[in-house]
Amino acid sequence: MPLRQLIHALFCIFTLILIGCSSGGTDGTSVQAQITFIKTLGGSNNDSGRSIIKTFDGGYAIAGHTQSSDGDIANKSNSSFDYWIMKFDATDALQWQKTYGGSDQDRANDIIQTEDGGFAVLGFSNSANGDVTENEGQTDYWLLKLDGSGNLSWQRSFGYSGVDNGISMIQTRDGGYLLAGILDVSASGGLGNSRSALSKKHAGGDYWVIKLDPMGTMQWSKYYGGTFTDTPNGLFQTADNDYIIVGFSDSNDVDISNNQGSYDFWIIKISETGDLIWEHSFGGSEIDEAWGIIASGDGNYLIVGNTRSNDKNVTQNKGAADLWLIKINDDGNLLWKKCLGGSNFDQGQSISQSQDNTFIISGNSRSSDGHVSENKGQNDAWIMKIDTNGNLLWEKTIGGSGIDLAFDAITLSDNSVVAVGESNSADQDIEMNKGFTDLLLIKIND
Repeated sequence: MPLRQLIHALFCIFTLILIGCSSGGTDGTSVQAQITFIKTLGGSNNDSGRSIIKTFDGGYAIAGHTQSSDGDIANKSNSSFDYWIMKFDATDALQWQKTYGGSDQDRANDIIQTEDGGFAVLGFSNSANGDVTENEGQTDYWLLKLDGSGNLSWQRSFGYSGVDNGISMIQTRDGGYLLAGILDVSASGGLGNSRSALSKKHAGGDYWVIKLDPMGTMQWSKYYGGTFTDTPNGLFQTADNDYIIVGFSDSNDVDISNNQGSYDFWIIKISETGDLIWEHSFGGSEIDEAWGIIASGDGNYLIVGNTRSNDKNVTQNKGAADLWLIKINDDGNLLWKKCLGGSNFDQGQSISQSQDNTFIISGNSRSSDGHVSENKGQNDAWIMKIDTNGNLLWEKTIGGSGIDLAFDAITLSDNSVVAVGESNSADQDIEMNKGFTDLLLIKIND
């Protein structure tokens, strides 16, 4: 073959390799991710999935809440909200499902698998009967410890006279638990001797962090925030056994030193005993909310949420609200930030790590441009995969003409992605709606 033809042939091969490697690149048009199934689960009332985890046996477990007592919900007779927990095996077959609660409102927000193969579930309750043995006021943190078959081993309530909501939890390296949620300081007269001192510094909702031993006994309890509203959403235990907590705040006093305007990402690092090590606010002059945190694999952390800002820390906002992704180091310093979305409202709710050092983000979107391939109606569930630099590898929107949301997503051992949320659609991607809102379950073959 003449040299010129050889060079041309090698160039063509090289070009084809580049095209193949770029499939699934930053434009989000990857053909690598295909939807395996979309399911709605529930009954004739309101049902939702809020948290999903990979289990030790290769399956997954879901925590949410149900108001229904028919359809897919078994052994429930009341019309109030209960915790709804489901366990699936690696073939997506339902192994068991159970509801927990009393005669009032009980909703689960987070689930983890514990070291013993059981589960712990956190949310809130304002019941004082059934599975719930006590209630201090309107709603309390309500923590369940289950065995591997979903049988209730023990339960604990923590709260005062106001609205206290358990949002996130982890099992700590000592076998205990760290819980984070909202303490309604303004209504919590039951704080006793600490109430007067606390009320001088705090007025709205605070980050309320509780450390428990392995049997659920409280070891310490501390509050962080300012005089307005401070809401924690994500927890992470660091390599040095401290904790990083992410959420959002519109305060600019007490523990919060540098609010950027309205609600900011508010990130704190605390010691093993709850002492505040550092705190940082990130955002712009509008509303910015952090929802999830994960280690990035290089000693730093990725944090996901949403932003309506386009100034200060936020640049290149694509529309009304974008999914906002930031990377910080262990001192809380901002390393980089990215806006992902289109010209409408887009939001990130969770971030988890994949098998190949990439990351899965769940959220919702109203856009059909920019980084978002299409929109089916109002809010669509939005699932995406990014690399370590925040580049978009692929994205999928799932929904119908109603409101469809994804709250959490994880990667299984076979590299498939499973996401959970809620839907009130009954068309396009959503074949059936069984009530007002259904639990939405999505599986994607990556």
